[in-house]
Formats: sequence, C-alpha cells, structure tokens
Amino acid sequence: MESAEIRRRWLRFFEERGHTVVPSASLIADDPTLLLVPAGMVPFKPYFLGEVKPPFSRATSVQKCVRTPDIEEVGKTTRHGTFFQMCGNFSFGDYFKEGAIQYAWELLTSPLDKGGYGLDPERLWITVYLDDDEAETIWREKVGVPAERIQRLGKKENYWSMGVPGPCGPCSEINYDRGPEFGVEGGPAVNDERYVEIWNLVFMQYERGAGDGKEDFPILGDLPARNIDTGLGLERLAMILQGVQNMYETDTLRVVIDKATELSGVAYGAAKDSDVALRVVADHMRTSVMLIGDGVTPGNEGRGYVLRRIMRRAIRNMRLLGAPGLVVGELVDTVISTMGQQYPELETDRKRITAVALGEEGSFNETLKAGTGILDTAIGETRAAGSTVLAGDKAFQLHDTYGFPIDLTLEMAAEQGLSVDEDGFRRLMKEQRDLAKADARAKKMGHADVSAYREVADRSGITDFIGYTGVMGEATVVGLLVDGVPAPAAREGDDVEVILDRTPFYAEGGGQLADHGRIRFDSGTVVEVHDVQQPVKGLTVHKGTVLVGEVVLGGSAYAQVDAERRRAVSRAHSATHLTHQALRDALGPTAAQAGSENAPGRFRFDFGSPAAIPGSVLTDVEQKINEVLARELDVTAEILTMDEARKQGAIAMFGEKYGDAVRVVTIGDYSKELCGGTHVANTAQLGLVKLLGESSIGAGVRRVEALVGVDAYQFLAREHTVVAQLTELVKGRPEELPEKISGMLGKLKEAEKEIERFRAEKVLQAAAGLAAGAEEVAGTALVAARVPDGTSADDLRKLVLDVRQRLASINGAGDRPVVVAAFTVAGGRPLAVIATNEAARERGIKAGALVRTAAKTLGGGGGGKDDVAQGGGTDPQAVDAAIAAVRAQVGQA
Repeated sequence: MESAEIRRRWLRFFEERGHTVVPSASLIADDPTLLLVPAGMVPFKPYFLGEVKPPFSRATSVQKCVRTPDIEEVGKTTRHGTFFQMCGNFSFGDYFKEGAIQYAWELLTSPLDKGGYGLDPERLWITVYLDDDEAETIWREKVGVPAERIQRLGKKENYWSMGVPGPCGPCSEINYDRGPEFGVEGGPAVNDERYVEIWNLVFMQYERGAGDGKEDFPILGDLPARNIDTGLGLERLAMILQGVQNMYETDTLRVVIDKATELSGVAYGAAKDSDVALRVVADHMRTSVMLIGDGVTPGNEGRGYVLRRIMRRAIRNMRLLGAPGLVVGELVDTVISTMGQQYPELETDRKRITAVALGEEGSFNETLKAGTGILDTAIGETRAAGSTVLAGDKAFQLHDTYGFPIDLTLEMAAEQGLSVDEDGFRRLMKEQRDLAKADARAKKMGHADVSAYREVADRSGITDFIGYTGVMGEATVVGLLVDGVPAPAAREGDDVEVILDRTPFYAEGGGQLADHGRIRFDSGTVVEVHDVQQPVKGLTVHKGTVLVGEVVLGGSAYAQVDAERRRAVSRAHSATHLTHQALRDALGPTAAQAGSENAPGRFRFDFGSPAAIPGSVLTDVEQKINEVLARELDVTAEILTMDEARKQGAIAMFGEKYGDAVRVVTIGDYSKELCGGTHVANTAQLGLVKLLGESSIGAGVRRVEALVGVDAYQFLAREHTVVAQLTELVKGRPEELPEKISGMLGKLKEAEKEIERFRAEKVLQAAAGLAAGAEEVAGTALVAARVPDGTSADDLRKLVLDVRQRLASINGAGDRPVVVAAFTVAGGRPLAVIATNEAARERGIKAGALVRTAAKTLGGGGGGKDDVAQGGGTDPQAVDAAIAAVRAQVGQA
C-alpha cells in the first residue's frame, strides 16, 4: 500500500466517524517556543491548553513534522528520520479511552476491502501505563486482546505531557510484531526493534505541575474535560504494509535512494557505511524540500540553520559516496515527484524550491573551498608546533563558523597524518548545545508569562476589534497590568498594559506595525499608546504610559487611534499587495511572499527569487503598480471559508496559520489575498508608489523597499532637485545627464591612470639608485631603505621586485644572496615590503621571517611567502629601527 493511500484511508476513516479533517499546518510552528512543528498535536496545542475554544469536538489530520535532536542517528537505525508524517485523531471532551481504543483497533485490523489496513490482530501487542486498569480492561474485555499480549510500562515509556505545567495523562501504545528474524520474543518491554510501536493513544485526563524530565513532576488533579490525542507514524506503518526492512525503503524514500545511487554509482546494499550515507541523503533531501516548500530558507539562525545543516549533511554524504559535480537539482526533482502526490503544492512551487536548494549547494561548495584553506593552515600550524593532533577548538571553529563537517575535518586531517582532538571538539559542541537548551527552556517559560492574559481572556472573552470601520470608540477596561503584573489601578508615569473589551487599535501582525494613539477617560486620565500586541490569540493588549491621572480596572474609556499614522500604514499595506501581484505577474508564482513590514509611508516586501531582479523589470513593476492606482480600483474585504478563498484564487502567505474562516482582501480585478490588516478604500488614495530598489537577504530571497504617498512624492521632489542641480553643472538637458556624466567619469578614469603611470615611473626611477647603493652584510647584498612617504603598497612592491631583479643581474644571474627591504609611511601608518632571491633563501633568509621582524618593530604584523612578503604597523617613528632590525637579522644568517 502506497504512503498516499495510507494517508487517504486514515482521513476517510475518521471523517466518516464525525471528525473534522484539518489540513496539515505549515512546518513553521505558530508557537514562539518552537522553531518547527515536531509533533502532530502541535497545531491543536492552544485547544489542549485552554487558550482557545476548539471549533469542533472531533478532529483528524496528517501533520508534517520535523525533528532533529537525533540527527546523528539518521540512517543508522530503522526508525530515525528528520521528517515524518503523524496521523492523528483528536477528541475535545467527546469520546475518551474506549472510543479511541476501538477506533484504533478497527482501522488497523479491518480488511483492505473494508477501508482498513488489514493487519493481523495476532501480531499486535499493547502497552498501558502501570496503574491504568481502565485501559487494560477495555483492551481485554471490549477489544479481545489476550492478557499475555498486554504489558504495563512506567512513566518514562507510557505517560505524556508537554514538558511544562498543563495537561497530561497515561498512554497506551500499539506495537507490531515483525517476527523472529528481528530478535527475541517477549513483547515491546523486551525488544522494541522487533515489536515496533506504530500508534500511541494519549489519554489527557490530569493536570501536572512543574518539574524536570519525563518523570519528575506532580499530578495536581483532574482536567475539567478529558481529551484524546493519538499519533500513528505514517512511515512506520508504510514500512510494515510494504514489507520492507526499514522506513528508508518505503516508497517515498526508496526512490530518492535509487536516484542517489544513480548519481554516485554506489549500489544500495553493497556496504554498511555506504548504505547509511544513502539513507542520510534520502532523508535529508526530503526534509529539505518540505522545509523550503513551507517557506524556510537556508541561514545561520533558527529554522534557516536547521535547513542549512541537513542540506549540507546530504551534500557532504553525496561527496563521500563519490558523486561528481552538482547533485541537488536531480535529488530535489525526485523528492517533489514522489511527495507531490500527497502535497500538490510542491509541484506548483517546484521552480522556487529547486532554485533555493541549488543556491545552497553552490554556497556550500564555496564554504568547502574556504574551509579547506583554513584547515590547511591549521594543519600546517599543528605540524610546525611538533604536534600530531589537531586542536579541538580548531575543528569546532571550522564547524561553527564555516559549516565544515567534523567528519570531513577528520578525513582530511588523517590524510595529512594527523588525528583530531575529538574530545575537545565534542566538549565545545556540548557547551553550545547546553546553551541552546538553556535558551529553549527559558523560552518555554513563556507559558507562565501569558497566564495573566489568559485569565483576562477566560474572564472577559477576546477583544472585539472595531478598527476596520473606524479609528475611535468607547470601551471598558477589562484588564490592567503595571510593569507586567496585574493591578487594580495605575498612576501617572506608570508603564501599563491596558486590555479593553473592544478596540479600534490594530495589534501588530501580518507584517503591519501596531497602531499608536491615546486612551482617554472621563476623569481626564490619558494613556499614550505606543505598541499593541496579542500575547494570547484574540486578546489585544495596549502598551503605553499614563500621561495624566489614574487608570482604574473596570473604568470607561475612549480609545482613539492616531488617524494620520493609520492612514499612512494602510496605504503601505495596500501597496504591498499590489507589489506582490505585480512581481508575480513579472516573475511568475515563484515570487511568493516571504515576509513584509508595513510602516507609515513605506514598506518592505520579501519574496522568493533565485537571482537579482534586473532594473528594467523593477521599472516595469513600478509602472504597473502606479497604473493600477490610476484605475481607482475599490479595495474590499470579506470573510470566506478557506475552501472558498482558494477557489477564488486568493494568495496565502508561507508559514501563516489560517482558520476555517479567513478574511480576503480584494483590490478590484487585480489582487486577492488572505489578510487581516487595514487598507485604503480605493487605490487612488495611495497617490504614488516608488520602489527604491531590491537586494538579497538570504539564499533565494530578495527584498524590495518602497515609499508610498507623500513620502514617495517627497523622495521624487528631492531627486528632481538633484537632477536640476546636475543639469546646471553639466550644462545639459536632464535626458543628457547619463551620457554627459559617463563621459566625465571616463575622462576622470583616464586622468587617474595617467597620474598612476607617472607616479609608478617616479618610484621606479629610484630603483637604479637603490640597487647601486646596496651594502654587503655577511655575504648578502642588502638594500634596506625608506622611500618617499605616500608611496602605495602596490608601487612599493613593484619597486622592491625591480631592485631585486637589478641586483640579481649585477651580481651574476642570482648566484649571490640578495635581500631588498623598502619602507614607507602612507596614511600615517608604516608599511614594509621585503623580497629575497633564491640564493638568499638557500641560506635560510626568508622574506616572511624578515617582514615579521620588521612589522613587530613597527607595532604591527605581516606575512607572506618566502620570496616576497608585506607587513605594516602603527608607529611611523619606528621605521629606522625596523630597518636596523632587518639588517641585524640578515647579518646573523
């Protein structure tokens, strides 16, 4: 049974039993404590935590997930993978243990022609929590599983929580016996390689307190409503239904392995090490495609670093397998072709995904070149120190700064006869991981930080936003915090967070900056609002300062947004939509939005593109935007279901989480996007849009910055003034400026070249005199002199080489040792260039060593090759001393 069919059967089974089918959320987690979605229940987390009331009592999904803590185990075991699909069914105060258990058994064991998976009941083993008698009774008496195939396990194996105070409960796991060829019998308590867990049923019925680890926490009591959260690993079930040895040989991964085999020429099954490498490639390339598809781009932080790391591990393993040249393009194409059956958006976005992946491959190839040079230097320094062990901090620097894999460092060091201090490297890596974990733990405490806001939401409900139709309105204070702590009142000068039952203030979100303004009270109290956020979904918090009087909880208020600022932000937001559409028209659907910021009078818009956008294209885009403004198109908004919005062609942003009901903003017949922001009523209100330019902000992502309305006019007015001044200076018309300025620059460059030629000739004229004045120092012809200050480094180098050549010819074709050392002061800093001939080097006189001596005297540093080297310093007064130091060192050779 193909993976796509497993997915279809799951969703159909539960939909037929009253569950709402919830599409997979983006891998980009809508949770500040998570980088990526690591579990199927994450999109439902607000419902389980009680932050939001679920819109359904039963739900089912097949959620995309990424986990990387065990990345080093990928390919080595049958079950570890970075990307997986978690099939889940959920109950929110509806059915509980008996319902969840019976549904699971029915779906797993029903015949294929009845819509089930057709597993043999005799091969299914059950585990329950130590004291969960209720679950065991259901399995034995309601389902009919023999007692000998039910095992009780402890809190570590069969108890679930989120790792923070909140809901928790016992688990019951369904395991499949793969047969004696996979090890000894005895059930999952004895051998989890033979008895593979395929489905975990979590019975959320208790509330836990604070504590560390999976076992050390108290149970505080029962939850108000009991919930069900189950998860079946699609890949693990596919492994069983397809009769393969491990998840890497299932249909969606085996084709990638086959492609990697074709590209590398290494057969799968030929050797253990190469099999591991092929599995790593297949797993990591699939994960990379899924992450890029959801809008993640390679980078050095956060999600971008996760993507970069797994992509580079895949590329590195292809190199180890001996694959020549570029490989990512064909691997990406293979992944999209197989995963596109389940996620059609991958096919639609194929061009952008491929471009981002190819960009990272090229970047990594450059990294390897740079890292190889650094490693060569480190190896040379290690040998020079008489050691045979490369320091752990050097290996860590290569890994952390250049993304250089440790296995590559080990291999290349071994080729040079060196080992690597792996313990030191691992220690530094552990320190880095510990810091990251500490940071993650600190972020998780954010659950506690929002408790005060949750209490307000539970007590008074979410905030009614009235800002789409006006910028002012009456309201009541339902929540008040002073310096982050709930308070009954706030006085003049206090920094406060005011929560109203209704508000015209727009909270920052969707790329739109928060409104500013004031909240006034009948008592004369005034609060200046400088920020508006939603720490809990739907609850608007106004952050500001009490300017006058005292704010009291429960008081009547009058909220008034800074209308001029709101209008300027709204113009920017509408202009962003027009820019998005114009870019898609010019570049295709790969120019998908990757971020934005809408500020008063200006905006920036990030979008996918594998290369820089030509200036002519930007000009066309800008013209198209302003033509749309002139058409005076109405801007409207309506609430639709997600399906209706899709059917109408509305554009959604990567990584955004949308509910069943969405707000669609339409600009005439030109643009239609999902958006919760504020906008103008008609495009004519924008006045003017001026694109300032575009730039790269990461692999495959470009950024356009622009001005809108009065800000755009003021910019063009300044530009006009500058053009007028230039036309006056060059005595020409505006349209002649490019040609005239180009001509002037050309003449200037020619003049600079002529000046440079004269300066070089003047410097080289001194070469004959310097060569004639060479002194004899211990059998070596030495020229050590200061040349006129202001001589450039290039000219100084040319002079030294010319003098060396003259001395070689004077002294018999280089048979005599020659050293030339020239010094100057340029820009207030001393500079030295030293050259030696072959005869001098044979006597042990090397330019690099001499430069280090001179530069040390000058208060600086330097280096280079044995034949010519350059250095400098900070003390111009030390030039004579540096000359003397060079003379002394030559005399000692």
